[in-house]
Amino acid sequence: MKEIFVKDIKINKVVEISLMMKKKLYQDGDNTIAYIGDKTGDIKATIEDKENLLLVGDVIMVKGTLDNSNLFLISNYKKQRKIQIQDYLPSVNKPIEDIINELEEISRTEFLSIETKTLNEYFFSNAEFLEKFSMGIGGLIQHHAYLGGLAEHTLNVTYLARALAYRYDCRNKDIAILAAKLHDIGKVYEYSVMGPFSVTMRGEMEGHIVIGVSMIEEAFKAGGAIYSEEFKNRIKGCLVQHHGKLEFGSPKSPNTEEAFIVHYADYVDAVMNKIGKVKDTTEVGTWSEYDRKIGTRLFV
Repeated sequence: MKEIFVKDIKINKVVEISLMMKKKLYQDGDNTIAYIGDKTGDIKATIEDKENLLLVGDVIMVKGTLDNSNLFLISNYKKQRKIQIQDYLPSVNKPIEDIINELEEISRTEFLSIETKTLNEYFFSNAEFLEKFSMGIGGLIQHHAYLGGLAEHTLNVTYLARALAYRYDCRNKDIAILAAKLHDIGKVYEYSVMGPFSVTMRGEMEGHIVIGVSMIEEAFKAGGAIYSEEFKNRIKGCLVQHHGKLEFGSPKSPNTEEAFIVHYADYVDAVMNKIGKVKDTTEVGTWSEYDRKIGTRLFV
Protein backbone atom coordinates (compact mmCIF):
# COMPACT_ATOMS: atom_id res chain seq x y z
CA MET A 1 0.00 0.00 0.00
CA LYS A 2 1.24 3.49 -0.84
CA GLU A 3 2.74 5.53 1.98
CA ILE A 4 3.71 8.69 0.08
CA PHE A 5 1.21 10.63 -2.04
CA VAL A 6 1.28 13.62 -4.38
CA LYS A 7 0.11 15.86 -1.52
CA ASP A 8 3.32 14.94 0.36
CA ILE A 9 5.74 16.06 -2.39
CA LYS A 10 7.78 19.16 -1.49
CA ILE A 11 9.49 21.53 -3.94
CA ASN A 12 13.20 20.80 -4.55
CA LYS A 13 13.10 17.63 -2.41
CA VAL A 14 14.06 14.29 -3.98
CA VAL A 15 11.29 11.75 -3.52
CA GLU A 16 10.60 8.14 -4.49
CA ILE A 17 6.91 7.58 -5.11
CA SER A 18 4.59 5.35 -7.15
CA LEU A 19 2.23 7.24 -9.47
CA MET A 20 -0.18 6.49 -12.28
CA MET A 21 0.11 7.82 -15.81
CA LYS A 22 -3.07 9.88 -16.05
CA LYS A 23 -2.66 11.76 -19.36
CA LYS A 24 0.14 11.97 -21.93
CA LEU A 25 0.48 15.53 -23.25
CA TYR A 26 3.26 15.48 -25.87
CA GLN A 27 6.72 14.17 -26.72
CA ASP A 28 9.72 16.49 -26.20
CA GLY A 29 12.68 14.73 -27.80
CA ASP A 30 13.33 11.61 -25.72
CA ASN A 31 11.03 12.82 -22.96
CA THR A 32 7.32 12.35 -22.47
CA ILE A 33 5.46 15.25 -20.87
CA ALA A 34 2.49 13.87 -18.93
CA TYR A 35 0.21 14.24 -15.98
CA ILE A 36 0.88 11.59 -13.36
CA GLY A 37 -0.69 11.23 -9.95
CA ASP A 38 -2.68 9.36 -7.35
CA LYS A 39 -5.90 9.77 -5.40
CA THR A 40 -4.68 13.03 -3.83
CA GLY A 41 -3.97 14.84 -7.08
CA ASP A 42 -1.97 15.05 -10.30
CA ILE A 43 1.27 16.78 -11.25
CA LYS A 44 2.88 17.61 -14.58
CA ALA A 45 6.04 15.56 -15.14
CA THR A 46 8.80 14.95 -17.64
CA ILE A 47 9.87 11.32 -18.10
CA GLU A 48 12.57 9.89 -20.35
CA ASP A 49 10.74 7.41 -22.60
CA LYS A 50 12.66 7.17 -25.88
CA GLU A 51 10.62 4.27 -27.22
CA ASN A 52 7.28 5.67 -26.02
CA LEU A 53 6.56 2.53 -23.98
CA LEU A 54 4.63 4.16 -21.16
CA LEU A 55 0.84 3.94 -21.48
CA VAL A 56 -1.97 5.83 -19.79
CA GLY A 57 -2.98 3.72 -16.79
CA ASP A 58 0.54 2.40 -16.12
CA VAL A 59 1.71 2.72 -12.52
CA ILE A 60 5.40 3.54 -12.13
CA MET A 61 7.75 3.85 -9.18
CA VAL A 62 9.66 7.05 -9.86
CA LYS A 63 12.50 9.03 -8.35
CA GLY A 64 12.38 12.73 -8.98
CA THR A 65 12.22 16.34 -7.87
CA LEU A 66 9.47 18.92 -8.08
CA ASP A 67 11.03 22.16 -9.41
CA ASN A 68 10.00 25.75 -8.71
CA SER A 69 7.64 25.74 -11.71
CA ASN A 70 5.80 22.68 -10.30
CA LEU A 71 7.22 20.39 -12.99
CA PHE A 72 8.18 16.99 -11.62
CA LEU A 73 11.58 16.00 -13.04
CA ILE A 74 11.93 12.21 -13.07
CA SER A 75 15.42 10.72 -13.16
CA ASN A 76 14.38 7.04 -13.33
CA TYR A 77 11.33 4.84 -13.06
CA LYS A 78 10.14 1.23 -12.98
CA LYS A 79 6.70 -0.13 -13.86
CA GLN A 80 4.70 -1.57 -10.96
CA ARG A 81 2.68 -4.76 -11.42
CA LYS A 82 0.80 -5.29 -8.15
CA ILE A 83 -1.13 -2.24 -7.04
CA GLN A 84 -4.18 -1.15 -5.06
CA ILE A 85 -6.18 0.83 -7.63
CA GLN A 86 -7.82 2.82 -4.80
CA ASP A 87 -4.41 4.41 -4.08
CA TYR A 88 -4.31 6.07 -7.50
CA LEU A 89 -7.90 7.07 -8.20
CA PRO A 90 -10.41 9.02 -6.07
CA SER A 91 -12.63 6.76 -3.95
CA VAL A 92 -15.77 7.04 -1.86
CA ASN A 93 -14.96 8.27 1.66
CA LYS A 94 -16.77 5.48 3.51
CA PRO A 95 -16.30 1.68 3.53
CA ILE A 96 -17.92 0.20 0.42
CA GLU A 97 -19.02 -2.77 2.53
CA ASP A 98 -21.17 -0.47 4.67
CA ILE A 99 -22.83 0.97 1.57
CA ILE A 100 -23.61 -2.48 0.14
CA ASN A 101 -24.87 -3.74 3.51
CA GLU A 102 -27.24 -0.78 3.93
CA LEU A 103 -28.52 -1.25 0.40
CA GLU A 104 -29.17 -4.93 1.06
CA GLU A 105 -30.95 -4.16 4.33
CA ILE A 106 -33.43 -2.00 2.42
CA SER A 107 -33.80 -4.81 -0.11
CA ARG A 108 -34.56 -7.45 2.53
CA THR A 109 -37.23 -5.23 4.04
CA GLU A 110 -38.93 -4.03 0.85
CA PHE A 111 -38.61 -6.78 -1.77
CA LEU A 112 -41.12 -9.38 -0.66
CA SER A 113 -42.84 -10.41 -3.90
CA ILE A 114 -41.41 -13.17 -6.08
CA GLU A 115 -40.89 -10.66 -8.90
CA THR A 116 -38.94 -8.07 -6.92
CA LYS A 117 -36.90 -10.66 -5.00
CA THR A 118 -35.97 -12.58 -8.16
CA LEU A 119 -34.99 -9.50 -10.17
CA ASN A 120 -32.94 -8.06 -7.31
CA GLU A 121 -31.13 -11.36 -6.73
CA TYR A 122 -30.40 -11.83 -10.44
CA PHE A 123 -27.99 -8.91 -10.20
CA PHE A 124 -26.96 -8.57 -6.58
CA SER A 125 -26.37 -12.27 -5.95
CA ASN A 126 -24.02 -12.33 -8.93
CA ALA A 127 -20.46 -11.92 -7.62
CA GLU A 128 -19.07 -10.61 -10.93
CA PHE A 129 -21.76 -7.95 -11.23
CA LEU A 130 -21.45 -6.97 -7.57
CA GLU A 131 -17.69 -6.47 -7.91
CA LYS A 132 -18.14 -4.19 -10.94
CA PHE A 133 -20.99 -2.36 -9.21
CA SER A 134 -18.95 -1.80 -6.03
CA MET A 135 -16.04 -0.32 -8.00
CA GLY A 136 -18.22 1.69 -10.40
CA ILE A 137 -18.39 5.47 -10.75
CA GLY A 138 -21.45 7.69 -11.03
CA GLY A 139 -19.97 9.58 -14.00
CA LEU A 140 -16.85 11.29 -15.28
CA ILE A 141 -17.73 14.82 -14.18
CA GLN A 142 -21.50 14.78 -13.66
CA HIS A 143 -21.68 13.43 -10.09
CA HIS A 144 -20.15 10.74 -7.84
CA ALA A 145 -17.02 10.65 -10.03
CA TYR A 146 -15.00 8.32 -7.83
CA LEU A 147 -14.58 4.60 -7.15
CA GLY A 148 -17.62 3.42 -5.19
CA GLY A 149 -19.58 6.45 -6.39
CA LEU A 150 -22.08 4.28 -8.26
CA ALA A 151 -22.89 2.27 -5.12
CA GLU A 152 -23.10 5.40 -2.96
CA HIS A 153 -25.40 7.12 -5.46
CA THR A 154 -27.55 4.00 -5.78
CA LEU A 155 -27.96 3.74 -2.02
CA ASN A 156 -28.95 7.40 -1.74
CA VAL A 157 -31.44 7.19 -4.60
CA THR A 158 -32.95 3.99 -3.20
CA TYR A 159 -33.23 5.56 0.26
CA LEU A 160 -34.90 8.68 -1.12
CA ALA A 161 -37.22 6.68 -3.37
CA ARG A 162 -38.38 4.61 -0.40
CA ALA A 163 -39.08 7.77 1.60
CA LEU A 164 -41.04 9.30 -1.28
CA ALA A 165 -42.94 6.09 -2.01
CA TYR A 166 -44.19 5.83 1.57
CA ARG A 167 -44.73 9.54 2.12
CA TYR A 168 -46.95 9.84 -0.95
CA ASP A 169 -48.47 6.35 -0.67
CA CYS A 170 -47.19 5.13 -4.04
CA ARG A 171 -49.34 2.26 -5.29
CA ASN A 172 -46.28 0.30 -6.45
CA LYS A 173 -43.83 1.05 -3.66
CA ASP A 174 -41.69 -2.04 -4.22
CA ILE A 175 -41.34 -1.29 -7.94
CA ALA A 176 -40.33 2.30 -7.23
CA ILE A 177 -37.69 1.18 -4.72
CA LEU A 178 -36.34 -1.66 -6.87
CA ALA A 179 -36.23 0.55 -9.97
CA ALA A 180 -34.27 3.11 -7.94
CA LYS A 181 -31.77 0.41 -7.02
CA LEU A 182 -31.45 -0.70 -10.64
CA HIS A 183 -31.69 2.67 -12.41
CA ASP A 184 -27.94 3.05 -13.11
CA ILE A 185 -26.81 -0.58 -13.49
CA GLY A 186 -25.77 0.14 -17.08
CA LYS A 187 -22.91 2.26 -15.74
CA VAL A 188 -20.95 -0.87 -14.84
CA TYR A 189 -20.39 -1.23 -18.61
CA GLU A 190 -20.57 2.44 -19.59
CA TYR A 191 -17.38 3.39 -17.75
CA SER A 192 -13.91 1.92 -17.38
CA VAL A 193 -12.40 2.33 -13.90
CA MET A 194 -9.20 0.26 -14.03
CA GLY A 195 -7.16 3.28 -15.07
CA PRO A 196 -8.01 6.97 -15.44
CA PHE A 197 -11.80 7.03 -15.65
CA SER A 198 -13.09 6.84 -19.22
CA VAL A 199 -16.14 5.94 -21.28
CA THR A 200 -16.04 2.48 -22.86
CA MET A 201 -16.82 1.92 -26.53
CA ARG A 202 -20.16 0.42 -25.54
CA GLY A 203 -20.81 3.41 -23.33
CA GLU A 204 -20.12 5.79 -26.22
CA MET A 205 -22.39 3.85 -28.56
CA GLU A 206 -25.29 3.06 -26.24
CA GLY A 207 -25.11 4.94 -22.93
CA HIS A 208 -26.12 3.55 -19.57
CA ILE A 209 -29.89 3.79 -20.07
CA VAL A 210 -29.87 1.56 -23.17
CA ILE A 211 -27.31 -0.77 -21.60
CA GLY A 212 -29.35 -0.99 -18.40
CA VAL A 213 -32.57 -1.84 -20.23
CA SER A 214 -30.78 -4.59 -22.17
CA MET A 215 -29.48 -6.01 -18.87
CA ILE A 216 -33.02 -5.95 -17.46
CA GLU A 217 -34.32 -7.72 -20.58
CA GLU A 218 -31.76 -10.49 -20.05
CA ALA A 219 -32.89 -10.83 -16.44
CA PHE A 220 -36.54 -11.07 -17.49
CA LYS A 221 -35.67 -13.72 -20.05
CA ALA A 222 -33.87 -15.75 -17.38
CA GLY A 223 -36.87 -15.47 -15.03
CA GLY A 224 -39.41 -16.54 -17.61
CA ALA A 225 -43.02 -16.66 -16.49
CA ILE A 226 -42.18 -15.27 -13.04
CA TYR A 227 -42.63 -11.74 -14.34
CA SER A 228 -45.93 -10.20 -15.42
CA GLU A 229 -46.04 -7.91 -18.43
CA GLU A 230 -47.12 -5.01 -16.24
CA PHE A 231 -44.18 -5.52 -13.87
CA LYS A 232 -41.72 -5.64 -16.77
CA ASN A 233 -43.14 -2.52 -18.38
CA ARG A 234 -43.13 -0.53 -15.15
CA ILE A 235 -39.54 -1.46 -14.26
CA LYS A 236 -38.25 -0.73 -17.75
CA GLY A 237 -40.21 2.52 -17.85
CA CYS A 238 -38.47 3.75 -14.70
CA LEU A 239 -35.03 3.03 -16.18
CA VAL A 240 -35.86 4.64 -19.51
CA GLN A 241 -37.39 7.73 -17.91
CA HIS A 242 -35.12 8.38 -14.93
CA HIS A 243 -33.34 11.41 -16.46
CA GLY A 244 -36.71 13.13 -16.53
CA LYS A 245 -36.52 15.29 -19.64
CA LEU A 246 -35.53 14.70 -23.24
CA GLU A 247 -32.89 17.45 -23.02
CA PHE A 248 -31.30 15.60 -20.09
CA GLY A 249 -30.91 12.44 -22.17
CA SER A 250 -34.15 10.73 -21.19
CA PRO A 251 -35.75 8.88 -24.14
CA LYS A 252 -39.14 9.45 -22.50
CA SER A 253 -40.42 11.81 -19.82
CA PRO A 254 -41.85 10.11 -16.68
CA ASN A 255 -45.40 8.85 -17.11
CA THR A 256 -45.95 6.63 -14.05
CA GLU A 257 -45.97 7.48 -10.35
CA GLU A 258 -42.94 5.29 -9.66
CA ALA A 259 -40.99 6.78 -12.61
CA PHE A 260 -41.47 10.28 -11.18
CA ILE A 261 -40.24 9.04 -7.79
CA VAL A 262 -37.09 7.48 -9.28
CA HIS A 263 -36.39 10.58 -11.39
CA TYR A 264 -36.67 13.05 -8.51
CA ALA A 265 -34.69 10.82 -6.13
CA ASP A 266 -31.94 10.56 -8.76
CA TYR A 267 -31.98 14.31 -9.45
CA VAL A 268 -31.84 15.32 -5.78
CA ASP A 269 -28.89 13.07 -5.01
CA ALA A 270 -26.95 14.17 -8.09
CA VAL A 271 -27.41 17.85 -7.22
CA MET A 272 -26.55 17.39 -3.55
CA ASN A 273 -23.39 15.51 -4.50
CA LYS A 274 -22.33 18.44 -6.67
CA ILE A 275 -23.09 20.87 -3.83
CA GLY A 276 -21.00 18.71 -1.49
CA LYS A 277 -18.00 18.98 -3.80
CA VAL A 278 -18.32 22.78 -3.92
CA LYS A 279 -18.67 22.88 -0.13
CA ASP A 280 -15.51 20.79 0.31
CA THR A 281 -13.41 23.39 -1.52
CA THR A 282 -14.96 26.57 -0.09
CA GLU A 283 -14.15 28.23 3.22
CA VAL A 284 -17.05 28.39 5.67
CA GLY A 285 -18.80 31.77 5.64
CA THR A 286 -17.67 32.66 2.10
CA TRP A 287 -19.04 32.42 -1.43
CA SER A 288 -17.76 29.73 -3.77
CA GLU A 289 -16.71 30.41 -7.33
CA TYR A 290 -19.50 30.08 -9.89
CA ASP A 291 -20.09 26.37 -10.46
CA ARG A 292 -21.44 25.41 -13.86
CA LYS A 293 -22.87 22.10 -12.63
CA ILE A 294 -25.19 23.70 -10.08
CA GLY A 295 -25.60 26.94 -12.02
CA THR A 296 -24.72 29.34 -9.22
CA ARG A 297 -22.21 30.50 -6.63
CA LEU A 298 -22.80 28.86 -3.26
CA PHE A 299 -22.65 30.54 0.14
CA VAL A 300 -21.17 27.99 2.54
